Amino acid sequence: MFKIILAGCVGLVLASSAALADNAHYKIVTGPERGTYIQIGADLAKWVAPQAGIDLEVMPSKGSAENVQRMRFEPGVKLALVQSDVYQAYVDMANSGNADAGTTIRPLRLIMPLYDEEIYFVVRADSPLKTINEIKNQNMSVGLIGSGTAQSATTLYRLMFGTPVPDQYAQHLSNEDALAALIVKKIDVAVIVAGQPARLFTDMNPELLQQIRVLRLDPAAPETARAKQTYFPATIRVSSYPNWLKQDVPTLTVKAFLVTYDYNLRGTVGNLNRFADSLCTNFDNLQEHGHPKWKQVKMELPNLGKGWKYYPPVEKRLRACFAHKTAVAATNGPGPATTDDPAKSPKRPCTDEERLLLLCGGKQ
Repeated sequence: MFKIILAGCVGLVLASSAALADNAHYKIVTGPERGTYIQIGADLAKWVAPQAGIDLEVMPSKGSAENVQRMRFEPGVKLALVQSDVYQAYVDMANSGNADAGTTIRPLRLIMPLYDEEIYFVVRADSPLKTINEIKNQNMSVGLIGSGTAQSATTLYRLMFGTPVPDQYAQHLSNEDALAALIVKKIDVAVIVAGQPARLFTDMNPELLQQIRVLRLDPAAPETARAKQTYFPATIRVSSYPNWLKQDVPTLTVKAFLVTYDYNLRGTVGNLNRFADSLCTNFDNLQEHGHPKWKQVKMELPNLGKGWKYYPPVEKRLRACFAHKTAVAATNGPGPATTDDPAKSPKRPCTDEERLLLLCGGKQ
């Protein structure tokens, strides 16, 4: 009898091990370890991937531009979180004739839009600056090269003031280093992109937190009108940071997207289809148990701009599922598939924008 029971236990262990071995092992590239992206990735790994038969490894990164590069070229990376302005910058550069940008972005596909990320213009509490349009020619951290923050900060500056951030005023620091440099007066402004509530601020030492504040968006400023050509008004809420803010702060925002590649291998397509089904099935769990930003995500696939394409197999599954759950059918067709081709290093001097998008090979 003991042998029969033992044999049965061994059989269960072997069956369980075989089931685990059958799981696909995928990676998702996210963002800094105290940012919002990495928490969104962890939510997908916990609530969505297991039901799809996927072991999803959540990988930290500098941010969106690095994520695009790793999504395109790093083995095992099947999913990425990318800011809309970074994705658009690649599309624009590809359309302008940059071969490396085209090689990088054209095979990438969107799974779905997620939520808006707030843009924080942080200054010291005793700073004379009050509004975002006053940051011209201030010593500032615009984010690490390869981060979405760097793209947003430099794009916003160019839109507002009609000129790039002057080299003598720009530093490329991580979020944590930027806040530290701000407090010790090495810089005057730290630009940070993060969905609220961001752990960067909620986990910060309360005494240090009281030494910094966020600049407000002035709706009447001409610089604001120019910034709104690409970005949208948003509010950083007291409820997100009750130990820091005394009132809501108007600011700007950028959209986050879940991105994949135009895969056509049967196994990968099947895994991503199951991921899409699980994403739809577990959407309520994400909104209830995941990061608060999930509450802003809508079950819809809006029409896309030129050069932006959904991943066709997943798009079909999500549209059917969303239509079933919301009784509203969306209409947007996928673009033609593209083929892979090797990247080539630019043979001319590297521009500042190419450098931010990591399109310059070793030249940083």
